[in-house]
Amino acid sequence: MADKYAEPLNDVDRYAVVGNPIAHSKSPLIHEAFAKQTGQNMSYERVLAPLDGFSSTVKDMIARGFKGVNVTVPFKFEAYKICDSLSARAKSSGSGAVNTLINVNGKIHGDNTDGTGLRRDIEQNLGVAIVNKNILILGAGGAAHGVLNSLMGAKSITIANRSLDKALELVMSISDCEASASSFESLDQPYDLIINATSAGLTNSELPIPDVIFGKNCLAYDMMYGRETPFMAQARRNGARVADGLGMLVEQAAEAFYLWRGIRPETQPVIEMVRAL
Repeated sequence: MADKYAEPLNDVDRYAVVGNPIAHSKSPLIHEAFAKQTGQNMSYERVLAPLDGFSSTVKDMIARGFKGVNVTVPFKFEAYKICDSLSARAKSSGSGAVNTLINVNGKIHGDNTDGTGLRRDIEQNLGVAIVNKNILILGAGGAAHGVLNSLMGAKSITIANRSLDKALELVMSISDCEASASSFESLDQPYDLIINATSAGLTNSELPIPDVIFGKNCLAYDMMYGRETPFMAQARRNGARVADGLGMLVEQAAEAFYLWRGIRPETQPVIEMVRAL
């Protein structure tokens, strides 16, 4: 059940996730596990913000003493705009979106931990190096923008999207490796790592992508979690290793927890706990 923030708890540092809808969010479960693991005296709530009232909701929470806020759909772009300061990571993502807010003496500092969460999950949990890999990103929206800066060291990055113009626009922000844009249907070569950053999994929609993209020892990574998407099923049929975005969810939360509390929790037990649910 989505919560409207309650009266302050004595001597407990308060945090929350804000979104609309919000009842489905696993963030309270994750952060409560982190707090218990690390011995932190804190609470973590769900807050449902009106679609036209995100800014006032967060500013009221900061005034009430909340130490930090996670931001989920559809407010990440609005969150970027209300920040008094931004981390270098948030600025370099190029997405105009933040997912982590920090109360700094009443001012709002913004960060984006999505890219860090993705890279940690792929490299540390799944054991796949990003350096020198040929990477394909499916989609050119906010999710793709938010993680692009975490793929430094790749040999090449291809952005494929229904709208080629949007893919070309995103490619222009890549400067540290070979980069190209493509429509879905024009893809004609195998890749080492494929990241599905589209929302097709939400509607169980198939992407118009050819089987040839799933190269030998390819990791097919869907940023969605909690279900077998058509993208994941296609990847399995073609012999790719498949992973969903649950690890990314926990890893980006761990990065936010570190920014707030100065201690980095162990993520593997929490990933296993959430997946068991």
